[in-house]
Amino acid sequence: MKDLKYLAAFSIPIVALISLYFKGTLVYLTPVYAFVIIPVLELIFPVDTYNLNSEEADSKLKRKLFDWLLYLNLPVVYSLVFYGAYVASFSVIETYELVGVILSVGIVLGVNGINVAHELGHRQATNERFIGKALLLPSQYMHFYIEHNFGHHLHAATPEDPATARYNQTVYSFWVTSIFRQYLSAWRIQRTLLKNNHQKVFSVKNDMLWYIIFQVCYLVVMFYVFGVLGLLFAFAAAVVGFLLLETVNYIEHYGLMRLKTKSGRYERVKEMHSWNSNHVIGRIVLYELTRHSDHHFKSSKKYQTLDCHDESPQMPYGYPTSMVLAMLPPLWFKIMNKRVPKEMII
Repeated sequence: MKDLKYLAAFSIPIVALISLYFKGTLVYLTPVYAFVIIPVLELIFPVDTYNLNSEEADSKLKRKLFDWLLYLNLPVVYSLVFYGAYVASFSVIETYELVGVILSVGIVLGVNGINVAHELGHRQATNERFIGKALLLPSQYMHFYIEHNFGHHLHAATPEDPATARYNQTVYSFWVTSIFRQYLSAWRIQRTLLKNNHQKVFSVKNDMLWYIIFQVCYLVVMFYVFGVLGLLFAFAAAVVGFLLLETVNYIEHYGLMRLKTKSGRYERVKEMHSWNSNHVIGRIVLYELTRHSDHHFKSSKKYQTLDCHDESPQMPYGYPTSMVLAMLPPLWFKIMNKRVPKEMII
């Protein structure tokens, strides 16, 4: 029964469905649940630092339940996107309700879309990577697959990494630098991959071009089926979704920098180069994303087997709570700056 705890990750889509169905003031139930109720629960529930032994880890790796809990997000996410577009386009709603619908679906895109796509994007099976990329599509962030796997995991915790927030950088500044630098980085990586395979930029092997085509087609379909309001909803919800991703990126590596060795190269990525959180609610809702240090230490590990390491810098709060704190830069700096190792501050 303990394995079913990850069903709690679907609580956000369920709350979003309630928000969209009843509308009115309840349309803001999703952001309240995600950024008020969950943070409160994180403060109530104790942290859990337990690591699986080898037998327990092997047992969990053999259970397909953990994989199906990820796959199920595909129909859930797309169902809510289309239902949200329907509500936005064909219901008589006030402007404040439309904003609530966008926020609700956008949060689902960030948590159950991009976050799950991140996990599946590290898998080796073609079908799992396909599902991961499909989950990135509604957020207009398919390039994340290339930049994250071939860029971020190579350059994490260095100035060369667009997704690593610098010491004293605000989350709002980070949104701008990370979004544009990651997209440009994805194109550079794609060109390098094509060159290494003796392919030209205008080639069927250019995934970045395909991502543009798929994403444009998605928006065209939303416009054709749901009209201008549907297109506006789809674009705005996508923005909410990828801004949530970038906020998570911000807190994952804030201020942590790899040092250079005598040879001038950066030291290898270690457990100390990502912020870890063992707050149980955030761990479950985000499919163990909060054990990010171990993920970078060995990116091939599946979420159900991730460990915590004593040498990893620990966040005082869970990821959902930390995302709220990041929105208040003075408070964030006051809490987090003193936790950044002095030798990493540049």
